[in-house]
Amino acid sequence: MSSLFTRTQSPHQKSFNETHFPAILSPPNQTSIKLSDFIQAIKTEKPFLESVLHSAGVILFRGFPVNSASDFNDVVESFGYEEMSSLGVSVPRTHIVGRVFAANEAPPDQRIHFHHEHAYLPEYASKLLFFCEVPPATGGETALVLSHVIYEKMKHKYPDFVEHLENHGVIYTRVYGEDDDPSSPIGRGWKSTFLTNDKKIAEERATKLGVKLQWTKDGAEAIASPVPAIKFDETRQRKIWFNSIAVHWALGKRPTFGDGKPLPVEIMNDYLEILEECCVAIPWEKGDVMMVDNLAVLHSRRPFDSPRRILASLCK
Repeated sequence: MSSLFTRTQSPHQKSFNETHFPAILSPPNQTSIKLSDFIQAIKTEKPFLESVLHSAGVILFRGFPVNSASDFNDVVESFGYEEMSSLGVSVPRTHIVGRVFAANEAPPDQRIHFHHEHAYLPEYASKLLFFCEVPPATGGETALVLSHVIYEKMKHKYPDFVEHLENHGVIYTRVYGEDDDPSSPIGRGWKSTFLTNDKKIAEERATKLGVKLQWTKDGAEAIASPVPAIKFDETRQRKIWFNSIAVHWALGKRPTFGDGKPLPVEIMNDYLEILEECCVAIPWEKGDVMMVDNLAVLHSRRPFDSPRRILASLCK
């Protein structure tokens, strides 16, 4: 193991197949570490860090001297991953600096339910990086749950439901306003979603994403093609629960099976409880950097009391 990265533990972690989730890495001597040391260690030890991420699904870097959005941008750049485009993304985000944006800015009393980033798009982020600039007064954890664990539990408890989902996929219903709605966790308007003010260009870009736009007096309704809700993770050789069903369901944007049949209410309500039972939620500390493998892990945001400032960067 690198001399800079020491595994530490938290009472909030859970153990799956003798692997602590999430992995927590800290410097052996916090007072002697500079930001430049952290950045150089990321570059030098990238294979080690990727092996930890592959095994655990999430790495929480705690105790490193990351103090600002600019520092966080330097950390993001040091990994060398390509930036993810925001085309088609439903979450409005404020640009901060470089590749850094504000995380979902929905009102603090709202719970943002579990999801994989971009699960409704043909191309999705591979890795998510979060940074705690200002920890919440209370609450506000970014809760995490392993996708394959949810798949296995749902398959065991509701085999027919999961088989239907595997065979037909899921359809998400979206209605876009003209402009962004900051009160909604998925409130991006059609102009910023498709990065244009031109309806014809928006239609062309939507088509490439498997979506047909039907214009209304207030904006547009998205008529989406079915997308997979369960994938096979080639790198880990296992099936994963890869979708955003929970967040859309909780917001009243009721998804359906890909054949148009409704998702059973009783199963969906139980599914939301299973997510909570299996998740891990470690309270944020100032300077924390969290790296999430978007294929392996669903994430959510719990309600909080302000202030709270979590920044994010999404990578291919």
